[in-house]
Amino acid sequence: MGAMSARPNPEAAAQQAENTAPHRAGFACFVGRPNAGKSTLTNALVGQKVAITSNRPQTTRHTVRGIVHRPDAQLILVDTPGLHKPRTLLGERLNDVVRTTWAEVDVIGFCLPADQKLGPGDKYIVKELAGIKKTPKIAIITKSDLVESKQLAEQLLAVSRLGEELGFEWTEIIPVSAVKDDQVGLLADLIAPLLPESPPLYPEGDLTDEPEMVMVAELIREAALEGVRDELPHSIAVVVEEMLPREDRPADKPLLDIHANVYIERPSQKGIIIGPKGQRLKDVGTKSRKHIEALLGTPVFLDLHVKVAKDWQRDPKQLRKLGF
Repeated sequence: MGAMSARPNPEAAAQQAENTAPHRAGFACFVGRPNAGKSTLTNALVGQKVAITSNRPQTTRHTVRGIVHRPDAQLILVDTPGLHKPRTLLGERLNDVVRTTWAEVDVIGFCLPADQKLGPGDKYIVKELAGIKKTPKIAIITKSDLVESKQLAEQLLAVSRLGEELGFEWTEIIPVSAVKDDQVGLLADLIAPLLPESPPLYPEGDLTDEPEMVMVAELIREAALEGVRDELPHSIAVVVEEMLPREDRPADKPLLDIHANVYIERPSQKGIIIGPKGQRLKDVGTKSRKHIEALLGTPVFLDLHVKVAKDWQRDPKQLRKLGF
């Protein structure tokens, strides 16, 4: 019997190729000076609030991983603290965390805000990156919605030159606006092929592998920082002591009891956090409870206490106790 002639169908061929393309999975981290838009970008890619965001530098303390699930790839975002010249023991520990993380990821995204000149802080980071030879590096110009196209073009050029000066070439340079959701999907498209071939490393529903208690603590800390940015920028740590389902509740009306301590460095800061007639602490509770309930999907009773841990940022014993 003669062979049947079939007209080639380009769409079917593309579909076929897509189905046979190997699945990829791996780790990427965003680096950049504090407040370069790393956490906001993580949240935009994952599509849910997982990393703590605040326009205060140095709020990301833990390696929060956001997980982007795609049909062809799973991208695990490791959000490292900003790298900076350390002033305290905590600063040195954070920088060590950064370097170990960089050595273990598959892709590094360097974040540079579109509306700020390339400064010494950026150069310091890119110089460190130049030392990590094998890992592909993408330059991401964040907050692109804040500038005109001319300024954006200048920023793209400046970051490209900086790579050349330090003897390496960026794998990609891309402007994004996480707030306007502009080119965020494209960024994921560019990262995916750079990941190693691998089945998914996390189950489909997972958005982060941070223990829930740590994420809850971060949400409380974020709410506590909101009103007191200028007075207490970094001297707040939060430890969740326990999270227990309330007993004797009907199955359709569960309640989770969360007991947490907000630690400050000096007794004089207590009044600032608690506020007149305890109003500020109440607001912190109300605000963080909403986010916690959204995160855990269950009603929460939140019990907050403010405690003093003297000069915890400089004391190794306290740092350990507070989880650093």
